[in-house]
Amino acid sequence: MRDIGLVCVADALVGASFGAIAVSGGLAAWVPVVMSLVVFAGGAQFAAVAVVLSGGSPAAAVAAGLVLNARHLPFGFAVADVLGERWRTRLLGAHLLIDESVAFAMGQRDTRQRRAAFWACGIALFVVWNAAVVLGAMAGGSIGDTDALGLDAAFPAVLLALVLPALRDRRTREASLAGVVIAVASTPFLPAGLPVLLALAGLLIPRRGGPATRIRARIRTRTRIREEEVR
Repeated sequence: MRDIGLVCVADALVGASFGAIAVSGGLAAWVPVVMSLVVFAGGAQFAAVAVVLSGGSPAAAVAAGLVLNARHLPFGFAVADVLGERWRTRLLGAHLLIDESVAFAMGQRDTRQRRAAFWACGIALFVVWNAAVVLGAMAGGSIGDTDALGLDAAFPAVLLALVLPALRDRRTREASLAGVVIAVASTPFLPAGLPVLLALAGLLIPRRGGPATRIRARIRTRTRIREEEVR
C-alpha cells in the first residue's frame, strides 16, 4: 500500500499536467476529463492529445492511442486469473488494467495477494488520476504558457518512461531507432500524426541473429571443423 501510494502521488502530478496541457492547448475542459474516465490510459491519452494539438486528425490520434495500448493485450492474458470468472468483474478489471496495476499484481506470488494488489492499485490510481486531471483542467484555463512551467515535457517524459524498459532487448532497440529515423525524416512531408504511425515500419527491418543468420553460422562452423579434420 505504501508503494501504491507513492505511485499515486507520481501519477497525480502527471494527470494534472495532462489536464493543464490539454486545456491550455485549446481543448475544452470536458475533453481531458471525459477521456480520463472513459479511456483511463495515460500514455494513450498523451499521445492522442499530442496528435490533435499538433494539427493531426482525430483518426490519427485514435490510431496512435490504439497502437500504444496494444501492449494491454498480453497484459490481459497475464492477469486473467486475477479478474475472476464473472464477466462484469472482468469488464471492470479490464478498464483498470494499466501498467502499474499489472506490475503490482505480477509482483505477488499468492493468487489472493495478486488479486488484492491489482484491485487496490487500479482503483486508487483511477480515483487519483481523474481527480488530478480535473484539477489540471481547471488550472489550465488560467495558465497562459504551459511551456514556461515545463509541462510540455510531460508528453515525451511519459512516453519515454513507457518505452525505456522494453529497450533492454536489442531487437526492440534496433526497431525503435529505425522508427525514429523514419518519423523524423517524414515529418516535413506528412501531416501531423502520420509520421508516428509510419514509424511502425521500423519493425520490418531484418533481424540480426534470425533463422537465416543462425543457419549460415552453423554451416560456417561445420565447414571449419571439417577443414580442421582434413588437416
